[in-house]
Amino acid sequence: MYEQTIDPADIAESELATRRGTFRALAFRDPVDRQEHLALTFGALGDGEEVLVRMHSECVTGDALGALRCECGDQLNAALDAIVERGRGVLVYLRGHEGRGIGLLEKVRTLALQDDEGLDTVDSATVLGLPVDARSYGAAARLLRHLAVRSVRLLSNNPAKGRALEDHGIKVAARVPLLAPPREENIAYLTAKRDRMGHDLPHLGGDGPEPGRG
Repeated sequence: MYEQTIDPADIAESELATRRGTFRALAFRDPVDRQEHLALTFGALGDGEEVLVRMHSECVTGDALGALRCECGDQLNAALDAIVERGRGVLVYLRGHEGRGIGLLEKVRTLALQDDEGLDTVDSATVLGLPVDARSYGAAARLLRHLAVRSVRLLSNNPAKGRALEDHGIKVAARVPLLAPPREENIAYLTAKRDRMGHDLPHLGGDGPEPGRG
């Protein structure tokens, strides 16, 4: 089940200086999905046990453009901050995950349905005949094995991510919350993730963002 490995010819590495510090960047082509993904490592990974890891799904609108409807950009920044603060960790940026795997075109179609019809993030996908979540985390697991990471402290609010990673042979020693403050523009989205997709979001109030948290 875990026999796939990343061909050394499909990996390129360099230092990447950022505002937070210098990371090691690994661009790699996964042997199964054939996507080119990116991993950033920080500090020495040592024995590979209980490494702080974020598997971050590509989100052009949130990560690059600062869209307020989702919390993706907030989580990306918070994960990088947490890894640097801990002094050791890995962020795997998974491409091909746009819109939980439906792609950018279909994602924008679902956003239009949310605006025009009042559908939530789940129903706006299913009404178009699309899966609610089509992502795979095999590429992240293969990269972590390449880095000799044996167990992780997973930065995620989504229990399904931890189960998926363990299905691919990486032990999840703990799941670490990554809670971005809710705001008016994304409270409906976050509530649907909590109530319909099983995400652990205990910071959400019943009536929307708390005062001063927007």
